[in-house]
Amino acid sequence: MTALGRRSHGATVLAGGGVQFRVWAPEVNALAVELGPERRRIEMRRDGEDFEAAIPDAAPGDVYSFVFDDGRTRPDPVSRSQPQGVHGPSQIVDPGAFAWSDQDWKGIALEAYIFYELHTGTFTPAGTFAGVASKLDYLRELGITAIELMPVAEFPGGRNWGYDGVDLYAPHSAYGGPMELKRLVNACHRAGLAVVLDVVYNHLGPEGNYLSEFGPYFTDQYRTPWGRAMNYDGPGSDGVRRFVIENALYWLTEYHFDALRLDAIHGIFDLSALHILAELRDRFHAQAAHLGRQAWIIAESDLNDVRVLNPRSMGGLGLDAQWHDEFHHAVFGYLTGVNRSYLAGFDRLAQIQKAITEGFVHDGGYSAFRRRRFGSSSRDQPGYRFVAFLQNHDQVANTSQGSRLSRLVSLDQCKLAASLLLCSPYPPLLFMGEEFADTAPFLFFTSYGDPALATAVTEGRFKEFEELTCAGDFADPQALETFEQSRISWRLTGERDHASMLRLYRDLIALRKRWPCLGNGRKDLTHVHFDEQARWLRMDRGDQSGCQAVLLCNFSPDRAAFDFDEAGWQLVLRTASVPGHARSVPAHSALLYIRGGT
Repeated sequence: MTALGRRSHGATVLAGGGVQFRVWAPEVNALAVELGPERRRIEMRRDGEDFEAAIPDAAPGDVYSFVFDDGRTRPDPVSRSQPQGVHGPSQIVDPGAFAWSDQDWKGIALEAYIFYELHTGTFTPAGTFAGVASKLDYLRELGITAIELMPVAEFPGGRNWGYDGVDLYAPHSAYGGPMELKRLVNACHRAGLAVVLDVVYNHLGPEGNYLSEFGPYFTDQYRTPWGRAMNYDGPGSDGVRRFVIENALYWLTEYHFDALRLDAIHGIFDLSALHILAELRDRFHAQAAHLGRQAWIIAESDLNDVRVLNPRSMGGLGLDAQWHDEFHHAVFGYLTGVNRSYLAGFDRLAQIQKAITEGFVHDGGYSAFRRRRFGSSSRDQPGYRFVAFLQNHDQVANTSQGSRLSRLVSLDQCKLAASLLLCSPYPPLLFMGEEFADTAPFLFFTSYGDPALATAVTEGRFKEFEELTCAGDFADPQALETFEQSRISWRLTGERDHASMLRLYRDLIALRKRWPCLGNGRKDLTHVHFDEQARWLRMDRGDQSGCQAVLLCNFSPDRAAFDFDEAGWQLVLRTASVPGHARSVPAHSALLYIRGGT
């Protein structure tokens, strides 16, 4: 991709008319373009490892496929649109046809992100990008500063989390396709909201995955739990690296996304001198600077490896931030008592304290789940480099029957957890519906067309999370009911208990934005004290401005007394509906005090 963000491959609309087609296919003997409903074929010319053809009468809106010498027709590996699904032809899209109105949008600092993760298909009744856009006023009033879309690349069928995408450049047709996605991003920027896209560079889905027919996109040298690993360091890997890096630049440039969340980077394997993620990060930031915008790369990593965040000068990848899974594990495990699989051992306030003040809980000590020493210390990393959450798509769906926290603990305990999250030194992430204690499950769902594959996925899903699944509560991913059950229950926002939760989230977010001691990401100015036996925790937050905050958390079913002098402090929030003060904090509740600053 050039400095101006133009892709090097695919269907490029030419300024003087016509379309240039180029495809990387280093081991293919011959290719042709099949154009339009009449399926007219035009032979392509080899150019090094590529095939190319310029067709003067091709135009945006036309559908096309690439034809192999044995008659196979396949979509473009870098198709911008797949209106007939993963097995159908690609469609020519003119990236200059959309009229953007966000020229003054420059992005926001990572420290200012308050994320809201959502699944396009279940977030609204419409299940589309336009449906998401219809909720922007609600999200802005909630106070979030960024929406995060689960993957939108074209996947098989109409129901899927998106992690089985196979056309990485094509926004899903059932969600509205390219133009609707651009309208959504444009509308978000007009509303002052950043937009994050979840992308998957560790594997592709099993159905409609035709990349290996064009080139050495995959390798058997490494294994992932989800499919063949991408080839980032073997023979022919230069073209694969280009394919992925240009995809990241494509979302930044053509769709104006503000950040990418990289799925499961522990499934990305590369022994090259320059790791693919380091190269991607450098190219992404260079392009953002060229565009005059702030933009970020955020990783999901199961490695507890601080090198993900360390700068290149220290041998790291230099990524901007990563998801903080162990904040979830510590709070969720303590509140629910779930103590199995990867949640094993997360049952003490000491782990919540460490997750808040240091980051990684497992930082080189023994992990019972992994049965070995695990992790490295992230103590010196600033808080804004960890995205913390109580719930997300994985952590809801991977527990028993996809139950949200609101189905596992009391409303008071949910409010207590929300206070911990939104007063922590980390950019918080909310999962859709969390803010009003939605009770609908969020389940794993798919809609594969291949019956054998569908059966294999159902059986594989059960086996993978058998430890976290109770007898009789497994939901078949292929069943339509599983998808329908996962839709947000918006009617609940008008009911008393759910409305009170929504008010609390709005108030906490407003306080985080107002008081620098809550929103500054300073782990070094954050201190946590606790009593395991009495089940209380105190979090102190500070700021160079002189602003200070104290959050008193009582996890006990009885009232708790704190050794805290309230004189000179302002009580700005309490989670319980009954009165309380530092000497008598109600059961399962929190009090927030502020002093100093403005």
